[in-house]
Parts: sequence; C-alpha cells; structure tokens
Amino acid sequence: MAGKNWYELDNPEEIVSPSLLVYPDRIEKNIALMISMIGDVSRLRPHIKTHKTAEIIKMQMQHGIQKFKCATIAEAELLAQCGAKDILLALQPVGANLNRLFQLIATYPNSVFSTIVDNEITVGLVSEMAASREICVPLYLDLNTGMNRTGIEPNNHAVELFKQIAEDPNLEARGLHAYDGHIRDTDIKIRKKVCDAAFSLVLNLKNKIEALGLEVKTLVMGGSPSFPIHAARKDVETSPGTTLLWDERYGTSFKDMPFLQAAVLITRIISKPKEGVICLDLGHKAIAPEMNFPRVKIFGLEDAEQTGQSEEHLVLHYAKSETLKIGDIFYAIPMHICPTVAKYSKVLTVEDGKITGAWKIAARDHQMQI
Repeated sequence: MAGKNWYELDNPEEIVSPSLLVYPDRIEKNIALMISMIGDVSRLRPHIKTHKTAEIIKMQMQHGIQKFKCATIAEAELLAQCGAKDILLALQPVGANLNRLFQLIATYPNSVFSTIVDNEITVGLVSEMAASREICVPLYLDLNTGMNRTGIEPNNHAVELFKQIAEDPNLEARGLHAYDGHIRDTDIKIRKKVCDAAFSLVLNLKNKIEALGLEVKTLVMGGSPSFPIHAARKDVETSPGTTLLWDERYGTSFKDMPFLQAAVLITRIISKPKEGVICLDLGHKAIAPEMNFPRVKIFGLEDAEQTGQSEEHLVLHYAKSETLKIGDIFYAIPMHICPTVAKYSKVLTVEDGKITGAWKIAARDHQMQI
C-alpha cells in the first residue's frame, strides 16, 4: 500500500483486536541509539521489565550487551535462559522469593545473579542462606535518593550497612543502586539539575564508604528519563528500559530523547451507542488503566475525547462519529507501555506492513519454572 504510515498493516482484516504489534527494525534503532548515547556498551544494564521477551534480550546481546536488570524472578530466569552473564534482580527478594533466588543461582551457574538490599534483616537472611550453601552472593545497597519507594537513605546508617555486607564472608559488596524514577522534568536542563542533586547524595555516600578503606565497585543508576544524564558520567552503569519500545507518555515528555515508538495496538470500533459516541475494544484488559485519560494516542482520532473505560471497552466522544462505522480499524500508541505489554501473552512482529511472526511475552507471569 503506497504511502502507508509506518505502523499500518497491509492486510489487517484477519488480525484479532486488540493485539499488540512490535516493529523489530525500530527496536534495533533504539538499541543502537542507547549504545551511541552512552558510548561504552559495558556501562549499559538495560531493564527488561518493559518487554519481558527473549527475542529483544537476544537482540541486545547481539550488540554486545551482557549486563541486565530485572524486577522479578521470572525475568531473571528468562535472562539466564538467554545466556545473560550478569543479572541484577532490582526488587529486594522476601519470603519465598529468597529461596527462588538461590534456586536460580544453583540452576544457572553460567550466569552471575545479584540483588539489592536496604536493611539488616534481608542482609542477614541472604548471608545465612549463602553460608548454608557455601557460596558468596553479590549484593548492591539500594538507596533512596528521593523517590521514597524503596532503599535506605544515604546516611551513616547506610555506611554501616554497606560495611556489614563488605565484611561478611558469604556476601560480596558489589556497589550502590539508586532508581530515580521520581525525576521526570520535561526540560532536560531542569531534569539534569535535579538528577545531579540526587546523584550527589550517592557520591557523598560512596566517599564515606571508601574513607573506611572499603571498595564501591559499581554504581547502578537511574531509569529511562535520567538515562541521558547518567550516560554522560564516568564509571556509572545505566538502566534504561522503556527506551526499547518507548511510548506516548515518554515520547511527548522527553523531546531530548529521540527514541522510536516500537509497540502499537490495533483496535476496532465495536459500537456506536449514540450520536457523538464511539466504543473501541481497548478496555482495562488491553491497555494500562492506571493513568488519567487519555490512556492511548489513537492515530486518526487525536481530536476524540476518551471519557470511559471498563474491562473490554474504551468510550470516546467524537463529534464526527457519523463518518465512522462499526468495524473500522485504528492503531494506537499506549501512554504506558510497560504494564500494557504484560497484558498480552504474545506480540506480533511487523516488517514492511506484514506480520512476520509472534514473540512470546515469556516472563509475563511471576513464575516460569522456578
């Protein structure tokens, strides 16, 4: 179809809606951009929580990326199955997940697993379990630099906790971890100023620790919005995740980051219940519903107002509804791609307007085998 938009399918009639489409050529360009922005592939530790997909992991590995970050045991297991060498579980394991972490370590000896901790109780439990297995487990001290979600404040208590890890024969003090997801200023100059202030807390803590004669081997910093700022630092690992697929929220908010949107929903009009109202098959179960409206950017319906959503339905007020008919196809970019991906068991791959295959969202569930 001559002149079609990049996201359009040549023959969408047989494609189930809603479905999530991904575009491998655009993902490749995003990976290349990540590498060019940081300049040193060894300082990239991409997060896989956005895509949870073996094929995208392997695409990154083909570019020389061997360090990864993840949020669940299932994601860590997927990375190990793909042959990733260095896997950071960036969600402090508690309860049964501690046992699962040690199962991963035993099952996949060719991968090095580490995790984050922010308190003495977890440090003690990991140490006891490591000692009983006669192994040494790498740990990062998780810092709270303003997000107030997890982590220990970077004060003297944090120094003592790092010292406890470093002096424990069953543990390896890998370094410091800080996720600054609260920093979302659209102006890159303001974002950098706020990010630098948060990073100074990490550096101050690092200096205090090193003054005791202890080594801080690695700093793992940030997510996608702060990626270009941390990428410019020396000796810092960065953890962008959304950069692989991008979404409308980040694309609109961060004009300084020219990543390509690489995941698109296909949807249809399923009803026109009254004049000026249309309904699409994009309910809570099809896209991330936690944000305010609009929850997607719908190509061709940019001037429609998204007013209601339930499990299977997205309702829009549209003044020109008479120009549309039941079954009309539309394409949409999610505002928040990460939880949207997790709603699908697979994504369909698209090249030159044609469906070329399907990729399983392998770590969609919280448990694979372990």
